[in-house]
Amino acid sequence: MEVVSAVSATLQTGQLQAALLQSSEVGLDVLGDLVPSFAGRVAVTAGVVFVVTLLLAKGDELHERDPRGVPAALWSLSVTLATMSLTVGAAVVIVGLWNQTQQVASVFEGYRFGYDSFVKLGLSMLLLVGAYTMTSLVRRLVDEVTAARPTVSQHQREIAYRLAQVFLYVVGIAIVLAIWEVDLGGILVGAGFLGIVVGMAARQTLGALLAGFVLMFSRPFEIGDWIQVGDHEGIVTDITIVNTRIQTFDGEYVMVPNDVVSSESLVNRSRKGRLRIEVEVGVDYDVDPKHASDLALEAVESLDEPLSVPTPQVVLKRFADSAVVLGVRVWIDRPSARRKWRTQTAVISAVKEAFESEGVKIPFPQRELMSRAEEDGFVLAGEVRDGTERRRRAGATTDGGNESEERSETEAESEAEAESGTDDGATDGDEE
Repeated sequence: MEVVSAVSATLQTGQLQAALLQSSEVGLDVLGDLVPSFAGRVAVTAGVVFVVTLLLAKGDELHERDPRGVPAALWSLSVTLATMSLTVGAAVVIVGLWNQTQQVASVFEGYRFGYDSFVKLGLSMLLLVGAYTMTSLVRRLVDEVTAARPTVSQHQREIAYRLAQVFLYVVGIAIVLAIWEVDLGGILVGAGFLGIVVGMAARQTLGALLAGFVLMFSRPFEIGDWIQVGDHEGIVTDITIVNTRIQTFDGEYVMVPNDVVSSESLVNRSRKGRLRIEVEVGVDYDVDPKHASDLALEAVESLDEPLSVPTPQVVLKRFADSAVVLGVRVWIDRPSARRKWRTQTAVISAVKEAFESEGVKIPFPQRELMSRAEEDGFVLAGEVRDGTERRRRAGATTDGGNESEERSETEAESEAEAESGTDDGATDGDEE
């Protein structure tokens, strides 16, 4: 009996589905009969598409309206439901207008799509369109929540909105897959393996993405700030998930990866709204440092560019080779490169004029040359360094002369003996 009742229920359900489909086909075909001409159908289709596109484009503007007596959340929800209903209705009208109801039904029947499949398809479309239109509601809610908190910047509002938008899309897609009874376990496993492969192949890109999220939440700088990252200095023009764009003071645009920004030392000169500028100037050692400091302080206090609070300062910094170095320190508000250089130029000009008017000397680099007394003057290579060696060399020359004289006397004696021997031989020959 249970089997018979189940079969009968199935047949009744099938007959009900067939009857509903047949009635829907008949009802939608009436639209085609109302506009029989081809040109008329094209015009009506274009009008429907235009109305739907215009409504979707004006969705944000409609959500931002604030009708009297209607809560903001209720108004946004009503606009969202109206947009979803109009989108689905436009699709149905277009199908019926072109007498495509039977063809669409045959397609679904060929893929064994029944009444349940139409319901699932309708729910899926409603969920996707609803996720898209709900983003406008989320933006309005984020703006209302963060408007009461002045510490939350526009950049952080945008981040919160984007994260909520991604969350809505992910939840909508997950619900659609659950409606169609798709195995999410297999998808998650495949996504896990895909994530491992992508992570190994694009480590640097993923590192930049993670660093981008860290920068967005830590907020070390914002668009328009004057920063210095490593060797790059300029104004931040854009912050993305992957990189940060900086416009240098030379007019160049530099794209710095976010992982480089997070790893390098970062200097933000606009963070506190004011910046200290220091100019060093040297005064002669013969000048009273206190008098020079007072002159420099009076000169910078009369300028319009520096702030009066904190007050300018002049400090003694160090002893240089040719001067005592003074540090002239002033502060500026709303720091920018133009204000910095303009203030620094004004400070240098004012201090120089004050020193010149009071006769305070700003010395050039100086060197003092000193020499020691040498007994024999400067010695060049090859010359004798002291008198001892000279005397030694002179004595050696004298001894050499004596030896020559002795050698001459010996040679003379030898020649005399040889001559006497020759004479004796000649005498003996005569006697014989």
